[in-house]
This record gives sequence, C-alpha cells and structure tokens, in this order.
Amino acid sequence: MKQVAIGIDIGGTTTSIGVVDREGNILYEKKPQLSTPLKKDNPTGSEIISEKLLGDYINLLVEEIKAAIEVVAKINPEIGVMGIGIGAPNGNYYTGTIEHAPNLPFTGVIPFAKLIQDKFPQIKHVRLTNDANAAALGEMIFGGGKEMDNFVMITLGTGLGSGIIVNGDLVYGADGFAGEIGHTTIGRGTRLCGCGSRGHLEAYCSATGIKRTVYELLAKDNNSESELADIPFNQMTSKIVFEAAERGDKLAKEVFDYTGDLLGEALADTVHHLSPEAIFLFGGPVAAGDYIFKPTKESLERHLLPIFKNKVKILPSGLKMGSAAIIGASALVWKELEKHGY
Repeated sequence: MKQVAIGIDIGGTTTSIGVVDREGNILYEKKPQLSTPLKKDNPTGSEIISEKLLGDYINLLVEEIKAAIEVVAKINPEIGVMGIGIGAPNGNYYTGTIEHAPNLPFTGVIPFAKLIQDKFPQIKHVRLTNDANAAALGEMIFGGGKEMDNFVMITLGTGLGSGIIVNGDLVYGADGFAGEIGHTTIGRGTRLCGCGSRGHLEAYCSATGIKRTVYELLAKDNNSESELADIPFNQMTSKIVFEAAERGDKLAKEVFDYTGDLLGEALADTVHHLSPEAIFLFGGPVAAGDYIFKPTKESLERHLLPIFKNKVKILPSGLKMGSAAIIGASALVWKELEKHGY
C-alpha cells in the first residue's frame, strides 16, 4: 500500500489542498485553489453569518478532499490515506481548533479538526496547527532541517510567522500557541500591527512591513528620484522592491538594509532564548537573496552574545515555494504516524 496524506493550508484568501506521499511528492493539487471565506464577508463578527460561512466552507472542503482521494485512487488503487493535516491561522494543535483568527470571518473558537474528522470517520488522524508550525515540520521532514534537531522557521508573508523545533520536536507551549516571534516588540518600533498592538516585528519585517517601509522612507527624505515613488501603495510588493534594487535603486536597497537590520536584531533574541543550529527564512521576500540575508546576518552577529557568534546559520527554506504549504500541512500526519511507530 502506498501511504499518502491530505495536506490543507487555509490562507486569508485561498485554501490549498493536495495529496502528498511519504517522500514529500505532491501526487495531486487542486487548481485553481479553493476560495477561503473573507473577513469582509462578516465585518461585524456576527455569529449567525459566521456559522453560515463556516458550514458552506466545510461542505466545499469536504467535497474537494473526496475529489482529491478519488483522483489519486485512479492513479494507484493501492493508495492508503493515512491522515489529514491542516495548517490554519491561529490553529491550536492541542485542541484542533481555530481560535479568534483575525483574518478569517469565523468568530470565536472553531472546532475545525473535529468538523473535518466527523465527515471522514474512516481516517484516523486529522491534525491541525498554525501555518508556520506546519512549515517548520515540513522543513524538518522534507527540507533543509532534515539533519537538525534544533532550528527556527520564519515565514515572511502578509504577516510574520514562526515555528520552533527543539530537540526534534515542535514547540507548542502550555496552550498550543507558542512561537509567535512576529508579535515580539522591537525597541524602536511604533507601527500599528495587524493584531492591534504597536511595535511588533511583523509590522516591519513581513512582506506588508517591507511595503510600509518603502513609503516611510519616501516621505522621510521627500524622495522623488526612486522608481518606487511612482508606484501606488496597493500595487507595491516585495518583488517590485527587489527588482528595483537589482536595477540599482538606492531607496530599494535601503529598504532591505533597514528590514534586515531589524530582523537580525530580533532574531538575536531568539538565538539567546533557544540556541538553534539554524534559522530558516521562507516566503516572498526571501527571493531577494543577499539583499535581505546579508543585512539580517550582519545585524544578528552584532547583537549576539560572544558565546553565540558565528554559530547560527541564516538559510533559505529548503521547501519549494509553490508547494510548501501543502507539504508542511501533510507533515503533521507523518509526524503523528512517527509518534505511533508507523
């Protein structure tokens, strides 16, 4: 029997669904991706609207899971679905719940894993965690962390997430929510974070934070010479900033220097807490290469105690950008089976 897992990644706008084997190969991936219900669909946080949106979404998700299983069964009738792994915002591994997710329209605490499990009673393992934790497991099983027992995964996207591996295990903490490095406060930070607090790392070093830095620097220096000055806020991306830096735009390079300086400073605290072997960076801004890695590494080393200097590697994720979310979610299943000796 060929063992496979269903991997599901719930994003703020789309949901990725795929079937992954034990070697990390994606045998099937839904294209186009399934739409995730949007926060704007329930702006007032109505419980009635939340329940309706959730019910419709679960039904669609169930149908897509069934379709995925049918597709791979036709490819290989000996397929065995060992479990379903789900990465989700504010996902709690201990309880299988999505709790007060700020970018989803669902209110309160949603028993998401149970809702899926009830639809597939024949599948024993249905596990859920937050998306950054799923990415860390994927890195440990299929990526650059294969030979490491201690590392940190930093995901740079709309927000800044993190997953922490210590002694070969993912750190969940007492309540299932450990590892929110993106919501640590940086000393010079005053920006409003998406969570409602100010000065959080996420507000500066996420893809969204990079975009905000562009316009702060443009305003600060009254800079009209940078090619970035002509791009509207809603069209700006970290990729555009990278491409401008490649063409020699000074402000674009300054944006990455500033971002890396803050990120390295914050990661120094992470090193002091955990003493990891490596810190992996994943997400769109990572494509900027040395523009982000060089200032991050330099800042990290400047802020480290002597006993930690030149020990911790800053590395790009070993997971493929387009498939990492699904592979990471599926890793929840493989880790669960490993715990049970399968």
